[in-house]
Amino acid sequence: MSEAYFPVGPGLGPEENFLSLDDILMSQEKLPGRAESALPRLAFALGQGAGPGDSLPEGSKLEIPLWLAKGLHDSKRRIISVELPKVYKEAWRTVFSADANVVDLHKMGPYYYGFGSQLLNFDNTENPQIAQSILQASTFISRFRRIMDSSQNAYNEDTSALVARLDELERALFRAGQKGLNDFQCWEKGQASQITASSLAQNYGKRKFTEVDV
Repeated sequence: MSEAYFPVGPGLGPEENFLSLDDILMSQEKLPGRAESALPRLAFALGQGAGPGDSLPEGSKLEIPLWLAKGLHDSKRRIISVELPKVYKEAWRTVFSADANVVDLHKMGPYYYGFGSQLLNFDNTENPQIAQSILQASTFISRFRRIMDSSQNAYNEDTSALVARLDELERALFRAGQKGLNDFQCWEKGQASQITASSLAQNYGKRKFTEVDV
């Protein structure tokens, strides 16, 4: 029986995948910013005006969703400037580098990695440090080891408290680890009829075949 919906993974980079529900939700996350020029008829849309015709004066502080910030941001015209959310600033990067495993990442932002990657679209002198923090050992790699270890050692246990501190990408990794363990347990007990290739491997094979065919 075919599924009604096939989940689409997030873009995991500076560009979103708009077929991904995770990326759609992530693009609604708010960014602090500032109007570098007057914004005609946008005050109401940004929750700061009484009517649809109100304008935002230059210098106004903003809290705007990521998708709108990307649309308005232009380094040449200077329509808006974007500030770093506090969880990506140096103080928090220091906490992550000390021990990323103690941080409740879901509380800090349910799409911490995806949202952090999107920040690289904006001009910021701290972009190299942000990329280093979210992708290197200070955060992702050190947490990844613990997540996968936990997913393999919490079989048939209540894991709600364990996953509550993970961001959405980490929760997906945890579920993938548990599914892999469960599939192996079923195969080992003779409860699986056959071992099949993962969807990632199948899609990769189809893509390579298409490239050769072309």
